[in-house]
Amino acid sequence: MAENTSENRALSEEELQDLVASSDAGARDPAGGASTLLAVVAVVWSLFQVLLASPLANYVFPGDVINNSRQVHLAFAIFLAFMAYPAFKSSPRNYIPIADWILGLVGAFIAMYGFFFYQKIVDAGGLADNMDKWFALAGLLILFEGARRALGPAMAIIATIFLGYVFLGSSEIIPDVIRWKGASLKKAMSHMWITSEGVFGIALGVSTKFVFLFVLFGALLDKAGAGNYFIKMAFGALGHLKGGPAKAAVVGSAATGLISGSSIANVVTTGTFTIPLMKRVGFSSEKAGAVEVASSVNGQIMPPVMGAAAFLMVEYVGISYVEVITHAFLPATISYIALVYIVHLEAVKNNMPTLGNRVVSMGKTIGGMAAFFVGFAALCYGVQYPVQWISTLAGDASAVVMSMLIFVSYAALLWLAASVPDLEPDDPNAEEVELPVVGEIYKSGLYFLMPIIVLVYFLMIEQKSPGLSAFWATMLLFVILLTQRPLKAIFRGESDMVNQFKDGLADLVQGLIDGARNMIGIGLATATAGVIVGTVTLTGVGQVMADLVEFLSGGNLILMLVMVGLLSLILGMGLPTTANYIVVSSLMAGVVVELGAQSGLIVPLIAVHLFVFYFGIMADVTPPVGLASFAAAAVSGGDAIKTGFIAFFYSLRTVALPFVFIFNTDLLLIDVTWVQGILVFITASIAILVFTAGTMGWFLTKSRIYESVALVLVAFALFRPDFVMDRIQSPFEQVEPSAFATALGNATEGEELRLVVSGPDFDTGDIKETTLVLPVGAGSADERMAASGLLLLDEDGVTKMDEPSFSSPFAGSLGSFDFYGDEPVKIASVQAPANQLPKELVFIPALIFVMFIGFLQRARMSRTGVPA
Repeated sequence: MAENTSENRALSEEELQDLVASSDAGARDPAGGASTLLAVVAVVWSLFQVLLASPLANYVFPGDVINNSRQVHLAFAIFLAFMAYPAFKSSPRNYIPIADWILGLVGAFIAMYGFFFYQKIVDAGGLADNMDKWFALAGLLILFEGARRALGPAMAIIATIFLGYVFLGSSEIIPDVIRWKGASLKKAMSHMWITSEGVFGIALGVSTKFVFLFVLFGALLDKAGAGNYFIKMAFGALGHLKGGPAKAAVVGSAATGLISGSSIANVVTTGTFTIPLMKRVGFSSEKAGAVEVASSVNGQIMPPVMGAAAFLMVEYVGISYVEVITHAFLPATISYIALVYIVHLEAVKNNMPTLGNRVVSMGKTIGGMAAFFVGFAALCYGVQYPVQWISTLAGDASAVVMSMLIFVSYAALLWLAASVPDLEPDDPNAEEVELPVVGEIYKSGLYFLMPIIVLVYFLMIEQKSPGLSAFWATMLLFVILLTQRPLKAIFRGESDMVNQFKDGLADLVQGLIDGARNMIGIGLATATAGVIVGTVTLTGVGQVMADLVEFLSGGNLILMLVMVGLLSLILGMGLPTTANYIVVSSLMAGVVVELGAQSGLIVPLIAVHLFVFYFGIMADVTPPVGLASFAAAAVSGGDAIKTGFIAFFYSLRTVALPFVFIFNTDLLLIDVTWVQGILVFITASIAILVFTAGTMGWFLTKSRIYESVALVLVAFALFRPDFVMDRIQSPFEQVEPSAFATALGNATEGEELRLVVSGPDFDTGDIKETTLVLPVGAGSADERMAASGLLLLDEDGVTKMDEPSFSSPFAGSLGSFDFYGDEPVKIASVQAPANQLPKELVFIPALIFVMFIGFLQRARMSRTGVPA
């Protein structure tokens, strides 16, 4: 944990690395044999995870090991946690106390308890006996202590509160609204440790299968030198512009987000170079730190390698990782576009100087960057065609041929890199800053793009699992780390190949160690969060929370979303992003979907999970405990709290976007065509720029208050054209419930009918409503009705509904209604699509209004003598 010093002194490089280590990888660095053992265990863990993800896993490991891989994963994490993280600030860092050895070994053994006593547990039907419950309790206590060390006290305290609720649920101290019968120690420990409902649940499974490989991929890519290459390229492309260092920080951090899943590591990695240069051109210490924080934190939402929580969405939402990153792509992209514009406006407002003496037009810079990203995307997509051609020609030998071609391509790019000097990190505090020239340095690291292309190809084109995709990309990185130094030596005519190979092997080993140590916190976070998820499933408190939140929000969806966002921010003050996401999504995601349906809004589950994810990462920014802000202040020497507030202001778009895509799912590219997707991208980009101009109080010149308000309203219209058009012309026409069958028969295939169903709640008996969306398929009215699984009966002018069949797509949505009570479940209203004008027409007056404000400001600039 970082502490803000009273004199706001910028920390040295050594102190900054210690800050990152203490937060992400453990601050302890023992000497002698203990150091070697720590390194060996970390390497073994990394290699185990690589083999587990490989196609050879079933041949290398016994079935018992694969089936209990979560236990092995947690055993490594717990052991390394007690080895790498001191108990207190005053605890020794240069050796490991006996107590930590005991806790680490005992914790690892109990984590493996399900593996060692697998047959015994199976024979008992998966239920704990008297011996099991005491081992499980000891395991939980050791896990909580490990989490306290690696993640801070909040995670352990929250998990302890939830566990206490399991035991004390019937106590008088528990409020009536969430009181339950309580559980025995045996029942609770069976649920939390022996089954896969608690600690060894979905979250730890995702950490085991997916997250480790991506964290290792990032650590190896960084060790290969990609981080420095990305930062140099960003500075070469943008450093010469007004506010260039800040713009380069944004783009460099977006690229570094591919490598680092940690906001703090990202801040320190890029910030040590970008923050001093930002200060040099006129940014204050706090603003320089805030720019770095805002751009580094957003690295977790940028596909294709997102934060660990994105992999959890795959399991929680039940969609593929490709779909997750597709939905996340547009909000993340326009968020970074807005941040570049924010720092541009800061530079213009303060008339900041440029760095260096090169003059390159803004249009040429934007065009060049757009061409690079489009070209890279086209390469990732187009590589499938030669692969298909080779597969057809080579048949069974295609894998060997492809491997050879990849190596030949790698060797050719490495030969290109060997033709220029290796990139060395620059000193941002040097008297003369020489900005790199992209045309001279791009050759030196093109081969770093190959593992990313391999990763994207297997994820997006082959649509393999995230774990297998990361495995193949990691294998290529193994080759790169082992061969880049000796092959460069050969291409340069040097003879010191043996030492170069040894250096490459050392880089690989260090990358394996870094990957494992970076995973300690994530492994413990997902395991500890499993206790919270287990409590929800064991006690049923999730439904109670739904009722409570619905009561507090008064059934208002926007107010409820605000409450969910605040809950994420508050929990995020002490929880890491992944744990925060698990807790809030477990409690609230289903509630938002249900309340949305009751309000007549169909909210896709992925939209709610992304909403929670966005607010979870904001916790790294927000004072008083935004760790990324403390890290940036440690680099800049500024005030941490002030840095956090400015970073939060810069991140307003990250706060606003989740509210927008909940109500306008076009932003998540849900059910849009290619043409619609392109139009949404263009208009959303304009909208986020207009919103930024409104909140920053500067468009072409300083905005007047009414101009800022008008710009924000225009941005809203561009983001939510449906809201405006619905006020002009209703999208639906009302149909009498008794005429539902007729409307269903008359509807065109592909349209959607909306049914508002009203009836008594199964638990409370209170009358409630929910909205069903019925897609219209092929066939007659009777065939369409049969496909829906809805059983309707018209009586006394009321269209009553019987309990739907289990095969009905609405069985789950209607499961909370009481179909056998005194009050019937009935169709309250039916809405059929109306012939509404295209909502895109709203864009025309909105854009005209933006031009009008621009015209007013340009005229004001002319009158005051400011150059237009």
